[in-house]
Amino acid sequence: MLQYQAGAARAFEILYARHKSGLYRYFLRQCRVAAVAEELYQDVWTNLIRARSRYQPSAKFTTYLYRLAHNRLVDYYRRGRTGVPLSYDDDPNEVPLVERVADVPEREPENELEQRRRAKRLQELLGTLPEAQREAFLLREEGGLSLAEMAATMGVNMETAKSRLRYAVAKLRAQLEDPRSMRRDKED
Repeated sequence: MLQYQAGAARAFEILYARHKSGLYRYFLRQCRVAAVAEELYQDVWTNLIRARSRYQPSAKFTTYLYRLAHNRLVDYYRRGRTGVPLSYDDDPNEVPLVERVADVPEREPENELEQRRRAKRLQELLGTLPEAQREAFLLREEGGLSLAEMAATMGVNMETAKSRLRYAVAKLRAQLEDPRSMRRDKED
């Protein structure tokens, strides 16, 4: 970011390439509508471009970027938008989110259908988490932020960020491992 601030356009291209997927998925899972996610996503990059001359490296760039995203999302919710978005079309080059949360065996042909069911169930369960817990989970999983970076992004202390993440993961694991919830999916 410092190179971009100094006028190196190539530095922006590198930042964009490095963070575009996670940032977009963060928005998509928060607002559920691709068009809205795209708008918020573009707003953050536009805000980053506008603010480049004022950028002060007080934390990692990722923390700064997701703080911009968090603020933009808060503005979106304050204008009366509700609901938590989820995407069913994750980047195929990345480890699926369900495999990062649940204790799932490696992909084998006989497990593919079960993997899809669990992934769909995880996406549904993300939508049931309280907003603060969902955001903590997505900042960790999509943004790759540390607890300190998550706390700075959300504007809370580190213990609060840790607690939100812990509760989110515990709820997701418990519900994913609940045989009754998986049985409902198979009936659908």
